Amino acid sequence: MLTDAMKQDLVDANHILYERGVVDGFGHVSARDPDNPDHFWISRNLAPAMVAAQDLMCFDLDGNPVTDDRRSYLERFIHAEIYRSRPDVRSVVHSHSPSIIPFTVAKGVSLRPMCHMCGFLRSAPPVFEIRESAGDDTNLLISDSRLGSALARSLGGHSVVMRGHGLTVVGSTIRQAVFRSVYAEVNAKLQMQAMALSDDVIYLTEEEADTCSSTMDGQLDRAWNLWKQAAIQI
Repeated sequence: MLTDAMKQDLVDANHILYERGVVDGFGHVSARDPDNPDHFWISRNLAPAMVAAQDLMCFDLDGNPVTDDRRSYLERFIHAEIYRSRPDVRSVVHSHSPSIIPFTVAKGVSLRPMCHMCGFLRSAPPVFEIRESAGDDTNLLISDSRLGSALARSLGGHSVVMRGHGLTVVGSTIRQAVFRSVYAEVNAKLQMQAMALSDDVIYLTEEEADTCSSTMDGQLDRAWNLWKQAAIQI
């Protein structure tokens, strides 16, 4: 079971991601059950800004509900298959982060870390192309285990962008996954601004990215507490 503190973090994560413009009426965040790694917790099918503790549901890694049978997110299989393939992951965020989507469809450019807050991007995140797994007539949603597994394979050790769809971010904690989701959107905005100024943009080296990421992991609560305060108004 999630502790009361983790439940509150999961609720706050939904509200923060909405307040920061990473999700809107759609998108979701989950947490792996600390007592059973084959279970995870996520809200019932609800807009993130509306999520409360009583909306949280438990699922197994096949995407089946464990606690109750309320209506669930269609794309819960993103979370299930990432938790299945990545034992180190404790939290997953899936968003339609608006500044990310252009980098999933513009050929010849990749999302790359360019500021010290975004070292977690490291090198260019892979793009998941759903056509390679399901043909060219899908609705782009990851709505079953087969597609979830294909996305998880693309993820590897990265965050992953999804062609024409959005971003899926993983973390070792809920707060880390939220931090990364917020700053992936920030990085995308800054990268587009820099590319508009020059064809020669300076990005972080992988060594710089690793060092920056390690440093910022020690500062998560500073950002979290500010964002939580701002989201209280929701």
